[in-house]
Amino acid sequence: MGSRRTFLGAMTAGAGAMALGGRWGFGADAAPPEVKSALGAPLGLQLYSLRDYAPKDLPGTLARLRGLGIVEVESAGLYDRDVATVRAAFDKAGLKCNGSHIGYDRWQKDAVGAVKEAKALGARFATCAWIKGEKDVTREDVLRAAEVFNAAGKACAAEGLRFCYHCHGYEFVPSPEGTLWDTLVKNTDPKLVAFEIDVYWAKAGGADPAKLIASLPGRVPLLHVKDMAKGLSLPPGSYSSDNKTNVVVGTGQIDWPAVFRAAKASGGELYYIEDESPSVWEQLPKSLAYLSALKL
Repeated sequence: MGSRRTFLGAMTAGAGAMALGGRWGFGADAAPPEVKSALGAPLGLQLYSLRDYAPKDLPGTLARLRGLGIVEVESAGLYDRDVATVRAAFDKAGLKCNGSHIGYDRWQKDAVGAVKEAKALGARFATCAWIKGEKDVTREDVLRAAEVFNAAGKACAAEGLRFCYHCHGYEFVPSPEGTLWDTLVKNTDPKLVAFEIDVYWAKAGGADPAKLIASLPGRVPLLHVKDMAKGLSLPPGSYSSDNKTNVVVGTGQIDWPAVFRAAKASGGELYYIEDESPSVWEQLPKSLAYLSALKL
């Protein structure tokens, strides 16, 4: 799968702007109702799922998404536009951006600016999805990241936001504390740093997603809902796989009832589908149908 780190780097703020509208536009009265589920919290979409579409036609892509009954989105960069233009596009489409992904380098060098961007988009949660590169993350990298995240959490808290770190698989390898994930958890302040568990990547890295969430009571407000193809087996610490192994939620090997029960018990607030497959527009309605019908 393509690197979100690379994508976020390429999609930083730019001077470009484009007219709002698009062929998927509809009036507020015609917008479909928000998709509901038994989770007791909103279902949304991580916009990295639409990385092949949003940069080319942001208003049209967002309107098409809203047409599926999705209201909540989590940002994945600004598509070389300024933040005001992106926020206006969200508002025009009737979407709420309560979560924002911003790259590690930005949190390390300009946490104040990162918080300002997240707030401008309307976010309540600001998240970092990578520690550094896609591989060779060391304990020293994790300890350094913990310092960055504690500082980022403090900057977020000062502005009424909550900072989260999104797991990506490479954290679940041995460390003196147990795994690198354990190292990170033990060295971040629970009051300042929360977590967004990407269920696919937690499993790919070697963790049991439900048990991982249960081990972090009160620290998992966000979830990435992403299913893994049946039969796929990856070595511990995996952080990469063929994007075709992202399948319709409920058709793969994830035990979703167990995951969602753990997430609800841990205070889950937002559940973002993330579908990195090349068939996102075909798969997304089916994932929504499964989640809407799921009984817990």
